[in-house]
Amino acid sequence: MAGMYAPLRPGGAASTSATTAFAIRILLLLTLLPLLLAAFAFVLQWRGGLNDPASSAWPTDRQSFPGMDNSPLGSSRSFFETVSTHTSSSSDCSEILKGGSSSSFPFFRGWNFDLESEGSPKVCITTSTSAGLQQILPWLYYHKVIGVSRFFLFVEGEAAKPGVSSVLESIRGVKVIYRTRELEEKQARSRIWNETWLSGFFYKPCNYELFVKQSLNMEMAIILARNAGMDWIIHLDTDELMHPAGAQEYSLRKLLSEVPENVDMVIFPNYESSVERDNIKDPFTEVSMFKKNYDHLPKDTYFGLYKEATRNNPNYFLTYGNGKSAARIQDHLRPNGAHRWHNYMKTPNEIKLEEAAILHYTYTKFSDLTSRRERCGCKPTKDDVKRCFILEFDRLAFIVASTGTEEEMHNWYNEHVVWTDKQTNLKLLRKGILTRIYAPMSIIRGLRESGVFTSAIANAKQLSKEKSMVQKLSNSTITNTGEDITKPSVKGSESQATGRKILESTIVHEKAVPPMSQPGLFKDMLMRT
Repeated sequence: MAGMYAPLRPGGAASTSATTAFAIRILLLLTLLPLLLAAFAFVLQWRGGLNDPASSAWPTDRQSFPGMDNSPLGSSRSFFETVSTHTSSSSDCSEILKGGSSSSFPFFRGWNFDLESEGSPKVCITTSTSAGLQQILPWLYYHKVIGVSRFFLFVEGEAAKPGVSSVLESIRGVKVIYRTRELEEKQARSRIWNETWLSGFFYKPCNYELFVKQSLNMEMAIILARNAGMDWIIHLDTDELMHPAGAQEYSLRKLLSEVPENVDMVIFPNYESSVERDNIKDPFTEVSMFKKNYDHLPKDTYFGLYKEATRNNPNYFLTYGNGKSAARIQDHLRPNGAHRWHNYMKTPNEIKLEEAAILHYTYTKFSDLTSRRERCGCKPTKDDVKRCFILEFDRLAFIVASTGTEEEMHNWYNEHVVWTDKQTNLKLLRKGILTRIYAPMSIIRGLRESGVFTSAIANAKQLSKEKSMVQKLSNSTITNTGEDITKPSVKGSESQATGRKILESTIVHEKAVPPMSQPGLFKDMLMRT
């Protein structure tokens, strides 16, 4: 019997006991540790002693915009009420610019949005404007968000008033150029006056005069852009927003970075806003429906629904339909009217984008119709308005605004501009003629609700003591660009822009591209035959 069992080894019982005790301790530790951690977390949460780093990164109602670290936050509302008397006669201006109660597109607190030093290519926008802050600030900061580094603003009228210009000058990356006598004299010596490509627009009032002024400003903006180290330049009005669709991210910079190096210019077809009511106050945040450009539609769809899309208006678009272009900064670059760029030494390589577009907010407010009475001194007759306006719809609108009663103007505006027929709207949306675009609306709403615009105004208040010095520097910007793009000065009365004579040039350049309409049914029939 004894041989059936192996003899016990010395110390065997003690070894088994030690192993069992160790296992018990491990099980006890694994059981108690989670319970202790859970209790600790509960106590911290109950006492409010634990801050969530993710939630603390989001902004409160009053904070500085990324890249505007020096913007004060205090007393911005009271200063805005003071400045708003200079920026707009409308009581709705403060409602458009001040922050809201929610954040639909918030930004991280402390995010440095210094687009001048990071990323490439560097993109700049130039414009000629007389608008107020309620239009310029949303337009400007929206383009900052999508990757624009610099802005060259040629201002006059409302935009040149101290209450507006001081705010614009305080924003990083913005250069304000005033329409002074020195500026006009310098532009009077521009080589443009000696050439023929823009001569068809010389010495005509209103829109023709504006077209020439924009071209002269664009010529100077090229020099400013090159000196600032920019790669691309775009001329854009303050009622237009870039829509960089087609890029991997919603970024104009990203979109242009994907353009081949041998491409000199990029055409952005324009989409025209289609307002659905006649009481729009803030177009950028209230308008989401747009009419697609001919270049982004199948021809059969475009011509098949042409009559329904025009709604008895002269053309498919109320105003222009040939888009805007971006130009790569290079030697011999010149403007070719407000819609295109050209080159003195070569025929540029130009491409047209298939998805990206310009969103044109045209006649979005009823006041856009009535304000035309004050812009031009033309007689409200069919013959005389041709001297002032390039586009047919602008001519009709001016006549109605000059001769109609308030009720007649409202009726005309609703009939020709406002899209009130929901069934027609739905049909054209399904067919692709109309489209909904919400990204700009969301971005600008978020900017406003985050207090960006009021912070910019408060920052201008802080810098008001330096205003006189900044204004002098801005006025002398053009004469200190470091490069002369004009011919030698002409003495006497010939130095004035109004007294210029058009000198015939031995070199014939392509004529300036004016705002043009989309193709019509009759023109298409002629082309097919």
